[in-house]
Amino acid sequence: VEWAGEVADLGCGTGRTGAWLAARGVSAIDGVDVTPEMLAAARERGVFRSLLDTDVAATGLEGGAYDLVTSSLVDEHLADVGPMYREAARLLRDGGAFVHVGFHPHVVMTSGMPTHYDGTDGEPVAIETHVHHLSEQVAAGLGAGLALAEMHERIIDDAWIAVKPQWERYRGHPISFVLVWRKP
Repeated sequence: VEWAGEVADLGCGTGRTGAWLAARGVSAIDGVDVTPEMLAAARERGVFRSLLDTDVAATGLEGGAYDLVTSSLVDEHLADVGPMYREAARLLRDGGAFVHVGFHPHVVMTSGMPTHYDGTDGEPVAIETHVHHLSEQVAAGLGAGLALAEMHERIIDDAWIAVKPQWERYRGHPISFVLVWRKP
C-alpha cells in the first residue's frame, strides 16, 4: 500500500483498517462512519487525518482525491450496495483502487450473524444485516464504472477453526470475500 498517498475508509468503524494501513506507512487516511461510538474508538487510534459522521454513500469528501478507497464489513448493513460503489468511484483518482471486503453472502444466510456492539449503556446493540450476492456486488461495481481487477473468497478452514472453534460446523463454507476494483 506504499503507493496509496490518500485513502478514504468507508465505514471505518473502530479504525481497524486505518490502523493496518498506518502501520504500513499510509499517513493520509480519512474515515467515515455513521456510528458515533465506532468513530470515538477510531479517533482513539490516532491514525486518521479526519473522521466524519456521515453515510458511506454520500461522504462529502472531495471527489477524485483518493488513490485508495477501502470498505470492510460494511455492505451487509446497507439495503443497497449501489450507492456505496458510486461514492467509491467518485472519490477515486483515475487509476485508483477500491478494495471492498465483506462477509460472504453464504455465511450471512446460514449463520444469520448480525453485527453488534455495546451501546453507551453497556447493552448490546444489533445492526440490521442484509444479504448481497456476489453478482449484486459485481453489477454495482460495473454500474459505477469500475473495472474488477481481483476477486477472492475465504473459506472456514483449519486456521479459522483454531481461532474460532465454535465455527467447526461451518468448516468448508465461505466466510468472506475481497473485491479489488480499479477506476479506469
